[in-house]
Amino acid sequence: MPLKPVYCSQCGHSVTTREVEGRPRAVCPACETVFYENPLPVAASIVLNDRREVLLVKRAREPQKGEWCLPMGFAERGETITEAALRELKEETGIDGRVLQMIDTDSYESEHYGDLLIVSFEMKKNSGEEHAGDDAEEVRYFPIGRHPPLAFSSNEKALRACAAAHLEDWAIQDSFVTLEADEDKAMLSDAVVELIEERAEEIAFLWLDDVRSNPTTRTYKKLDPELLRAGAVRAISQFSRWFKGDGAADEVAKLYQAIGRERRAQGFKLREVLSAIALLKKHVWIFARAHGVWERPIDVYRVLELNRLMAVFFDKATYHTVRGFDEE
Repeated sequence: MPLKPVYCSQCGHSVTTREVEGRPRAVCPACETVFYENPLPVAASIVLNDRREVLLVKRAREPQKGEWCLPMGFAERGETITEAALRELKEETGIDGRVLQMIDTDSYESEHYGDLLIVSFEMKKNSGEEHAGDDAEEVRYFPIGRHPPLAFSSNEKALRACAAAHLEDWAIQDSFVTLEADEDKAMLSDAVVELIEERAEEIAFLWLDDVRSNPTTRTYKKLDPELLRAGAVRAISQFSRWFKGDGAADEVAKLYQAIGRERRAQGFKLREVLSAIALLKKHVWIFARAHGVWERPIDVYRVLELNRLMAVFFDKATYHTVRGFDEE
């Protein structure tokens, strides 16, 4: 337990305990000095690398010797809490950092030191090589969320808060990697595309009304509207399947080459057929924009991701329609 005052630092008289301001406190009965026991400030650092691993230190001293924790230590007189965090990070891990943001504050009752106020910061490594410093046996990066049990519950709380703060950024990064790699994995736009597929009939009716009245697609007024609507639903479903990885590229090619051949046989101009595809793309896009909530950065990315994949799909659709139309 932390040491209690025995003698008054002002006059040397023995200290007693008395209730002051609703709490039992150490008081000098001679000069009436009250010894307030305030929480000790502790600064902790969360350093993440590019692989989303957190830097931990294995404690070389009590309390909790041999257990893992964040680089942390007491703030000293004359330094700010951020300066304390940077100093402790350097002393325990050998690296110089830069404060990015405050992540968490928490109260912790220590058997050794009493009441502590732990302030946790996210840090960016600036320079230096990681090595165990004065209070550490070992330093090592661990995947955040799969790290060993930590010596202090406040560290666990701070790491959860840090992971939550990066949740959207990491989701965007993961989706971007998936998009670039063209892998069969979930993307941020999946929920929007599922909604598009569920409401394909509604989108098809909007497109049908447009394509039969638009001056760039006059010949479409001659076709059976029910057949046109069914074809639009089939095209929207094909887009949804392709987006989720269920529709192979050759299926897209077959569908739109067949559309090109059919429209040529029906006496359409190629420009009308391409305009009809552009109108379908427009109505899918308008529907997606109208039925999403685009407020947060992650929502903005969903829009960009969906826009990019729609452009890829409808470019393929246009190409294969032209191929089908031009076939002899």
